Amino acid sequence: MEPKFVTADEAVKLVRSGDHVYVQGSTSIPETLCDALARRAPELKNVTIYCAFAVAKGPAAFTSPECEGSFFVDSFFISNSVREYIARGYGSVIPRFLGEVPALFRDGTCPVDVVFLNCSEPDENGFVSFGVSADLATSAVECGKTIIAQINPQMPFSYGDPVIHISRLAAAVRVNDPLVEVPTPVPTEAELRIGSYIADLIPDGACLQIGVGGIPNAVLQGLRDHKHLGLHTEAMTDGVLPLIESGVIDNSRKKIEPGKSVASLALGSRRLYDFMNYNKDIILRDVAWTNDPFIIAQNDKVVSINSCLEIDLTGQVCADSIGTRLYSGIGGQHDFVYGSQRSQGGMSFLAMLASTSRGQSKIKALLTDGAGVVTTRFQTQYVVTEYGAVNLRGRNYAERARLLISIAPPEAREELDRAAAARFGYAYLRHA
Repeated sequence: MEPKFVTADEAVKLVRSGDHVYVQGSTSIPETLCDALARRAPELKNVTIYCAFAVAKGPAAFTSPECEGSFFVDSFFISNSVREYIARGYGSVIPRFLGEVPALFRDGTCPVDVVFLNCSEPDENGFVSFGVSADLATSAVECGKTIIAQINPQMPFSYGDPVIHISRLAAAVRVNDPLVEVPTPVPTEAELRIGSYIADLIPDGACLQIGVGGIPNAVLQGLRDHKHLGLHTEAMTDGVLPLIESGVIDNSRKKIEPGKSVASLALGSRRLYDFMNYNKDIILRDVAWTNDPFIIAQNDKVVSINSCLEIDLTGQVCADSIGTRLYSGIGGQHDFVYGSQRSQGGMSFLAMLASTSRGQSKIKALLTDGAGVVTTRFQTQYVVTEYGAVNLRGRNYAERARLLISIAPPEAREELDRAAAARFGYAYLRHA
């Protein structure tokens, strides 16, 4: 059965005032549909748009000043497409661990009226894939009343959850739009040191969850001589391709989906998207499944590697805000920190450069006023900067402070030492 092909302007006529619209994320935002929706701003009111993790070409068309009375953004993760719109007060953030967001759709807490997708061309059985973004799209499609899709030959066909039969589409729009490509960061010397500290602690046979950026890529470079690694992650990037192609990542020791690389979304270069296309060794899953700590923990030796913005001397980690300014989101950090530490032989790493671009220490006596805590001090295990790796597990607050100060920028250590002595007293001073 062929879907009903129409123009984008015709397709978005299915959106009504008061509707809740989910817009697919990752590097696959359906820009053509979003542009058409923005053109309807004068005739729409009180439309709520759900967004999550995404890398966009630029600000979304529906965030222009002309749209401010028509569209309100409720975001589960602040991406570059909506960041300024939310900062202007025309959107907000729904705080929730990413793995728990699909439950908000499924139990009706966050109703879904319309879903915008960016899909592959259909296979021989009439199924299309929303390729690089299973994450929240899977549950949104399950719950959405009206599904509208761009049919895009640039979208890879991936296996697992992000698949829908064309007969379920209320409308389809033909496009030929390249996906956003995210360059692979070249690690700096400091990031390579961090990567080396982490890679040296990862055992053969580990199952990896690894984030995005220079530090994760430095870790991956340090794993080239490892054996029998597995991949169960939230985001798949170009950095894993050399390890998969060389057989370092063979998924042979995994208990959940053995032999398969598992992710919830992908972002990278065209090479990654082409590698994924009709590749049965890669499975994308609903983020409620990939990020479930109790599923994560069923694999042995799970290693989670995530970044953060700052950490205080007790081990409280901020990863989503700069003071009171919301910058990104929780993502899957908490899910994997918890899941990895429940895993037999598992461990979690939180890594960052020790200083900001302005030379300020990211290890602080107290978090910046208004900063949010993503990983609590009760969960933080390894913390890594270019000055070393420390394990906070089983350490009291005074011991944690001393360990964290040892990997802070040298010029900040004296001030942090005074703050720790004032806060923890004899418990801290007895080891001076």
